[in-house]
Amino acid sequence: MHAAVVTSFGSPPVYQEFPVPSPQTSDEVLVDVLAAGLHPRVQSQADGSHYTSTGELPLVPGIDGVGRAPDGSLRFFVLPDTTMGAMAEQTVVDLRRSVVLRPGTDPIPVAAAMNPAMSSWVALRRRIDFTPGQSVLVLGATGNAGAMAIQVAKHFGAGHVVGAGRRSDRLAALPGLGADATVSLNAPDDLSQAARDVDVVLDYLWGDPAAEAMRVIVTDRTDRAKPLTWVQIGSIAGPEAAIPSAALRAARLQIVGSGQGSVPARDFLVELPALADEISKGTFAIDARAVPLADVEAAWKDTAGDRIVITP
Repeated sequence: MHAAVVTSFGSPPVYQEFPVPSPQTSDEVLVDVLAAGLHPRVQSQADGSHYTSTGELPLVPGIDGVGRAPDGSLRFFVLPDTTMGAMAEQTVVDLRRSVVLRPGTDPIPVAAAMNPAMSSWVALRRRIDFTPGQSVLVLGATGNAGAMAIQVAKHFGAGHVVGAGRRSDRLAALPGLGADATVSLNAPDDLSQAARDVDVVLDYLWGDPAAEAMRVIVTDRTDRAKPLTWVQIGSIAGPEAAIPSAALRAARLQIVGSGQGSVPARDFLVELPALADEISKGTFAIDARAVPLADVEAAWKDTAGDRIVITP
C-alpha cells in the first residue's frame, strides 16, 4: 500500500510504499482510510515537537480519520500514539476508539472538524463547570480550532462569545459563525472593552498574546471578585507566557489546561459520538479542502490555513 512516510523530523512526509499493518488484538481491525485531517497536532507529531513524541522513525502521521471497516460500517476513529497513523491507504483501528457514523455521511468534513472541534468541546464539557448563559472569549479565533470554538461555545449555550485574533479577513467572518463581537489583538483597548468581564477564556495562543490579554482583562475587570476561568488549549504563539503574578492575586483567576493528559483518554472517547453526530448533521459550518495522499508533501508546505484533509 501507499502512505505518507516521515523518515526525518526535519522533512515533510513523502508518498511512498509502506507495509500493510496487521491487527494485533481482537478489538482491532484493518480499515480502508477515506479521509485523514492534517491538523497542527499532526504536524507537530510528524516533526517530533509534540510532547507525546517518542522520537521513533519511520512514522506515518495522522491521529484520526474516517475509514471503512471490514463489516462495511463507516467509522470515525482516533489512533493511539503510534508510528502507524491515518495517512495511509489502510491503517489499524481499535474499534473501542471509534464511532459508527450515520449512513451517507461525507467523510471530508468529519475528518476536518472532529479534532479542532473536540478541543473546545472537551474543554467546556470536561475541564470546567460551564453553564449556559456564561460569556466566552476565544483567543486565537481566526485559526481553524478557534473558529470551531466559537460555534461550539454557542452550541452549548454561551450567552456572549467574543472572537479575538489578528487576521482581519477571518475576524470579519466570525459573526457568521456565531460570534457576538470580534476584536483585533493589535488593539488592547478594544480587547478590554469587549472581553474584560467574560467568564471563560479558551486560549489557543499562549505566548506573549495570552500574557498581554490576561493583563488587560484582569486589570480592567469591572468586578475582580467575579470568577474568570482561563483554559489553555493551544500554544501557536509560543510555548511560554510571562504571566504577571499580580494577575493571580488581583482577581479570581483560575488557569487550567485542556489536552492529552489533563483530559483522560476515556473522556475524549465518551464525547466522540455526540460530537460526530453534530458534525454529521451539519450543525457546524465546516470549510474543508481535500488533497490526494499522493500530494501530501505539497499539502504539508501549504500555508493558506485551510482545513486540509488527506484522501487516499
